Amino acid sequence: MSETFTREVQLCSTFMASLPEEWVPYAETGGFDILLVRRLDGFQIGVQAKLRLNAKVIRQACETGGPGDLTAPGPDCRAILVPQGAVGDDMAEICRMLGLTVMALTPGQRAAFTPDLPRPKQDGAGTVWFEMGPARRLELPDHVPDVEAGVPAPLRLTAWKIKAIRIAVTLERRGVVLRDDFKHHKIDMRRWIAPRIGWLIRQEPGWARGPRLPDFRAQHPRNWAQIEAAYETWRRPDPREGTVAKSAG
Repeated sequence: MSETFTREVQLCSTFMASLPEEWVPYAETGGFDILLVRRLDGFQIGVQAKLRLNAKVIRQACETGGPGDLTAPGPDCRAILVPQGAVGDDMAEICRMLGLTVMALTPGQRAAFTPDLPRPKQDGAGTVWFEMGPARRLELPDHVPDVEAGVPAPLRLTAWKIKAIRIAVTLERRGVVLRDDFKHHKIDMRRWIAPRIGWLIRQEPGWARGPRLPDFRAQHPRNWAQIEAAYETWRRPDPREGTVAKSAG
């Protein structure tokens, strides 16, 4: 019996593992299951994955068509990823008319997909890959997300989540966080200190870990380690450091 995909997460993980080196996959980024970014020039492809090519995934992959789309950020190309054999001719033709590329993935140890990803200055006529020419590209997180793509309720490494991890790392390093820490990282502290939420509890001179603070380390173990390793580059300077330096001089 031939091998098949039974879940979108399996489809996505196999696809990402088969990508050529010049492409970086950002899972659950920019509203797509996978946002592909070409290392050379930042060219982006937004990918939605589905076990069958149907109207729902086509709608998810398309621009909404509203006035806001004219200036909204977006990828250079949009694509739908499905298993080999799940591409109907009629649906594929509709996708071509809408400027969507349908990618078919074959399962197995030597997984392969078609068509090939676009090379720089390739397919200018738009017969396989259709460039949308967005007003600007989607903003990328500071780190490649260590989350699964294609899950029903995905974790996402958003700009807010990166700031939250920095606050949590600071809390581990210093024992408490101050208002100045939230100001330094430009993150709203009201959710953190709300009594009913229980993320932080008051402890002089700031706030200590509360009973219901999310476990950001468990959610994003690799990204946590990356952010923690760069602590000295993003931490809030301690005012006492300047005082010590002056006295030493």
